[in-house]
Amino acid sequence: MDLGLQGRTALVTGADSGIGLATVKLLLAEGATVVMSDIDQQALEAAATTLDAQEGRLHAFAADITSTSSVKALKEQVFDAVGEIDILVQGAGIHGPDGLFHEIDEEGWQQTLDVNLMGHVRVLQAFLSDLRSGGWGRLVFVSSEDAVQPYDDELPYCASKAAILSVARGLSRTYAKEGLLVNTVSPAFIATPMTDEMMDKLAKQRSISRDEAIQAFLEEERPFMELGRRGEPEEVAAVITFLCSDRASFVNGANYRVDSGAVATI
Repeated sequence: MDLGLQGRTALVTGADSGIGLATVKLLLAEGATVVMSDIDQQALEAAATTLDAQEGRLHAFAADITSTSSVKALKEQVFDAVGEIDILVQGAGIHGPDGLFHEIDEEGWQQTLDVNLMGHVRVLQAFLSDLRSGGWGRLVFVSSEDAVQPYDDELPYCASKAAILSVARGLSRTYAKEGLLVNTVSPAFIATPMTDEMMDKLAKQRSISRDEAIQAFLEEERPFMELGRRGEPEEVAAVITFLCSDRASFVNGANYRVDSGAVATI
């Protein structure tokens, strides 16, 4: 299927691994020029070496999305390298602290919201003029199943992801008439470095292997994931790439759940 991405230019944040990196790979395969960004330049460059891209179609610039000055510097680097962007995929994020509400301090809340909510706000403030300027734009936020099905020991993360759904829905009403379509993708328990860390922590607590920890987590914490496994980053990236494309020309303000049935509601 031709997704109509030849000649389009995308910026993907959170791109040095997991869902972000898989999305970069698919966008490149569909003919887009892609700028990948994350907080560590060395990690970005290492990730870039794993990708197959024609010269000039892949760029990697580090940025700290908790810093307005760093995001402004990213905007300048992107413009110098590729000009204005047509597509923004916001995948950067952290899990934040685990624990019940009374066990998490203000700093834990603030850090999580600063990355997962305000980080996206800063990036969008810097690049919104690009997305509005050409009469065709795509903005995709990576949220989470936790946004609509919160867990009592992950509330900062859940709240930050729910906020993203609200922001995206509001933006979708504001800019659609200008040709900018805004949507979200909400994965559940994908095989990424973030969930690897979670599973390694659980494995250590229980003196079991990572694979055993994954199965225990699925059975105890995610019983509605009917496929009985973690998702793959490529399975999420496929949906994101579709939403970035001409094929999604009538999709706006939607939240696509890529969760194996994890959310126990229609």
